[in-house]
Amino acid sequence: MSNDLVFIIMDSCRFDSYRAAKTPTMDRIGEGARRYAYASWTSPSHYTYLMGMIPHESPRNVFASEVYKKDFTKWVDRLGVDGLSFKSFIPQLSLPKVLQDQGYRTVARVSMPVLNPLSHLNRHFDDYKLMANHNDFAGMVKEIEFDEDEPSFHFLNLGETHYPYMLDPGSLPHISGVHGVFKRMDDSMGQETEDQFFDDKQMKDLHLQQIKTVEYVDGVLDALVSKAPVGTHFVITADHGECFGEDGYFGHGPIVHDKVLEVPFLEGKKK
Repeated sequence: MSNDLVFIIMDSCRFDSYRAAKTPTMDRIGEGARRYAYASWTSPSHYTYLMGMIPHESPRNVFASEVYKKDFTKWVDRLGVDGLSFKSFIPQLSLPKVLQDQGYRTVARVSMPVLNPLSHLNRHFDDYKLMANHNDFAGMVKEIEFDEDEPSFHFLNLGETHYPYMLDPGSLPHISGVHGVFKRMDDSMGQETEDQFFDDKQMKDLHLQQIKTVEYVDGVLDALVSKAPVGTHFVITADHGECFGEDGYFGHGPIVHDKVLEVPFLEGKKK
């Protein structure tokens, strides 16, 4: 029978935050490596993953087409589906569509409002939900169900590792994400915001806090691994990284910087 699949995206988690964290649960799944995201922002990066692609290694002296082809064919080993090939993804280039065609129940739980069910990213999902709480990986785990008679695909976007990194927002400067900007567009068009930039100490503290959120996620992950059937394939990564003051940058999005593109990647099956 086909393997269940759990695809976890730790939003904004840069590679060195993952590397500095204590992650015994993730370590049981697989060895983490530094990879590079295809995008510096949430929506395009998630779209890429839903195509069936994963963070890349930035290989030299190869054509991009060969990298893409190799990425797609790896799903054969991950899923244990007979007859699956690169051609299975054409022309839709949609991982959930391929899985639906193979009899999978497709489920998504997201934390970022830009990924809400009214966006175009919800195609080919039987169940797609924006969590009410920004930091509710634990709630996702409670909702997840596995059926021994039907393989399932669980696509999870976690907000714990995203600003404000599980800290009390009231104690931090307000930063408007794109969702907040859109909501206030009519009122603030042409007006400059008064968002306050962080000082060096705040940048360092925020980086340390992101490391703590990775450790929190790892603790919650243990319950999900326990719940999953033997053979379930886990993919754990990030949509992009984050700058914490390097070269005058904070955050991600309209930023070209190594720390925004470096992400952790690990995968493996429950034994």
